[in-house]
Amino acid sequence: MAELLDEKTNLESTTVGVFRTAATVKGGRRFSFSSLVVAGNRRGEVGIGYGKANQVPPAIEKAQKEAKKSLRPVMLQGGTIPHEVVGRFAASRVKLAPASPGTGVIAGAAVRAVLEMAGVTDCLTKCYGSTNKQNVVKATLDALSRLRTKAEIESLRGVEVGMTEVDERLARADTLAPAEREPGQADAGPGADESSEPTGAPQP
Repeated sequence: MAELLDEKTNLESTTVGVFRTAATVKGGRRFSFSSLVVAGNRRGEVGIGYGKANQVPPAIEKAQKEAKKSLRPVMLQGGTIPHEVVGRFAASRVKLAPASPGTGVIAGAAVRAVLEMAGVTDCLTKCYGSTNKQNVVKATLDALSRLRTKAEIESLRGVEVGMTEVDERLARADTLAPAEREPGQADAGPGADESSEPTGAPQP
């Protein structure tokens, strides 16, 4: 569950995982904990943090502070991403693909945490290779850092890019979206008849 870190910037964080390690010493084993945290404002900024401590709460606090320092902007288009992209880190690869409005985020826990904190609401994903949480999170962040808007591509290549597939999906969703109802207007139930009289006491 997301935790609010800063009310002014609406910065939130979610803990992806808590990991325990044990060191064998004279007299027994000594445990230490590490945590992986993703922070973002759900409006195009996201960062990750990794913290270690002898207890779980201090480890999470350290990871949250590191995540706040590592925030980076993400290029979004509506509630999805502008184009397909593949991110890599170590033995993990994560593929992100744009989706139509209403699809939702189709992803595992680690990838979902990064996308939701970044503000992505519709996206298709696929993981290849290692499914280690640390690697998957960093691969997802690498994929988001590779995103480019249509304006950036046009300026880099010196050409004019027409309407993309994502533009068509968003335009189609806008045309199919129902018109806003007037205040106080509600839908009639199934089989309702507007001309029927209200039920009440039988008339003589």
